Amino acid sequence: MSAQIVVRKSADRGYANHGWLDTHHTFSFASYFDYKFQSFGSLRVINEDIVQPTTGFGAHPHREFEIFSYIISGELQHKDSMGNVEILKAGDVQFTSAGTGITHSEYNIHPTLPVHFLQIWVKPDNPKLQPRYQTMTFPKTSKTNNLVHIISPVADQDNSTIGINTDFHMYASLLEPGHKVVHTVQGIKEPRRAYIHLTSTGGNLKINGITTLRQGDGAFVTEIKQGDEIVFESVGNENAEFVLFDLA
Repeated sequence: MSAQIVVRKSADRGYANHGWLDTHHTFSFASYFDYKFQSFGSLRVINEDIVQPTTGFGAHPHREFEIFSYIISGELQHKDSMGNVEILKAGDVQFTSAGTGITHSEYNIHPTLPVHFLQIWVKPDNPKLQPRYQTMTFPKTSKTNNLVHIISPVADQDNSTIGINTDFHMYASLLEPGHKVVHTVQGIKEPRRAYIHLTSTGGNLKINGITTLRQGDGAFVTEIKQGDEIVFESVGNENAEFVLFDLA
């Protein structure tokens, strides 16, 4: 395998601090624009957000995107126009297929603790889908020194993953220092690509023994195909928590 890996440093992402919200943008979003970073295949948004206590995103609309949140720490209250109300905690992944249109709000109702999460948007293959909501929990114990499959295409998902309407897979891992996991590239459509995001919570991550990510860094991986292997190793003094997107 001759995978090409390009690192996106944490400090090179878009950044804004609104007081109640501290946010980093991997791709162009809101007032941040960089023509070189607008999307990666169907992956359109990766925002790493920290929301302060008793604040949050008021009700706002979405349509034609698959939108999901990966909770790193704290608690996030979700409410939407489909009638869903839920308190999300670390390990939860909350998924909304916005389809023809939904409205939702995301609030940190905790009195003292911030909530830290990834907000991710993916473009589905087909427009005008029926809106859908799902939450699944992937506890720390399941991700420790393991690569857990979280999202898979609806055509081949089972009860262990959340279904998405495109050729896209998401995984997550929490690697202790010195531990490794191996990902075998999935998917149907060729060529494949992958994006890895190391959360800004500590730890360093080495990819294929040559490329090292530090807190908040990401990596674009191209020149890969189904069946290739990508090796991840925690090389810092702290646990390395990361998410992996495997897509067409």
